[in-house]
Amino acid sequence: MGLGKQIRLNRLFSHPSGRLCSVAVDHFVGYSEHLPEGLANLPRTLAEVVAGKPDAVTMTKGTALNCWGPHAGKVPMILQAACFTVDERINEVITDPEECMRFGADAIAVAICVRGPSEGGFIKKLSDAVTAAAKYDLPVIAHIYPKTFGPEGKKIVHDADNIFWATRVGIECGADVIKVGYTGDPVSFRQIVSSCPVPVVAAGGPKNETLVEALQLMQGVVASGAKGATIGRNVWGHADIGEALRAFKGVIHEGKSPEEALA
Repeated sequence: MGLGKQIRLNRLFSHPSGRLCSVAVDHFVGYSEHLPEGLANLPRTLAEVVAGKPDAVTMTKGTALNCWGPHAGKVPMILQAACFTVDERINEVITDPEECMRFGADAIAVAICVRGPSEGGFIKKLSDAVTAAAKYDLPVIAHIYPKTFGPEGKKIVHDADNIFWATRVGIECGADVIKVGYTGDPVSFRQIVSSCPVPVVAAGGPKNETLVEALQLMQGVVASGAKGATIGRNVWGHADIGEALRAFKGVIHEGKSPEEALA
């Protein structure tokens, strides 16, 4: 590993726990309809997120250009290079490692799907990003989502077999960090995490009914040995973003129970 990449990864995993508690606001085309309230005012949401001192924030380049200036240098920034919808109506690359470096990003994130007829194209997208990022010693964080195809249409799934495959794709493509959905079971997730030679972090997942429920799942992620999580809806979708983020940090970094973290 080059020194530049090591420095950038050390910024992301700077907490003494060795784990990452980051926030994502990179959803973009995934909410082209029914935009959640938490993403309706990005400047306000980002200000509240940064006040909670996450380990990093993932965003698109437009959000960085238009909203990140007041917070630049206070929290590590990760730029999302890909955007897609589950039905693949949209499937595009929207930035590259050179632009990420120009923006001062600490890593480039590449979101892909696996399974189905488009899997090869998604794999190439991630592999190409790894090759291009190597020139700049820029870490690549793979966001990998398995899909199933059934009568109800395409949907993202989190079962152990598919998450294991998603993680394997990230390994084979050369990602530096792999973000995948939590299987819901610390035993099966531990098997996946322990087989991976690079850090595995969990995706925050769909919005839970309560913050306690989301924190209980995160407690399982920590128990599995994963290197933390990137959370979206369960932070910016909460009425008090600061409270939610503090609670997640308590579980991820301090090993608190959900009840202790909320107290």
